[in-house]
Amino acid sequence: MNALTNVQYINGSNGMPEFAVMPIATLEWLKQKAGFNNPLETGIPDSVAAITLDNNYSAVRAWREHLGLTQAEVAQRLGISQSAYSQQESAQTLRKKSREKIAAALGLHPDQLDF
Repeated sequence: MNALTNVQYINGSNGMPEFAVMPIATLEWLKQKAGFNNPLETGIPDSVAAITLDNNYSAVRAWREHLGLTQAEVAQRLGISQSAYSQQESAQTLRKKSREKIAAALGLHPDQLDF
């Protein structure tokens, strides 16, 4: 099956393709081939992205604020002190294991904390 036969291109003002329109089945086939996760499982709401960008916050802090939680509440869920959690929240990068634990505490997929 050649799943790319129904793709239509929309050209920009320079005459070059800028957008592609395709059937959902083709999109799903491409996502499966690329190994993409379900966007409903790993998506980032606009409000979380805005909190991150507008305030220069980490993804972890933006999600926590979006969910209306305090650092103490998340720390309690993780079984660590608030100050230890604060350090993780302000880190530029998290170790994979830390990201997985925090994601579980927030009810998220770990990929949602990696942006």
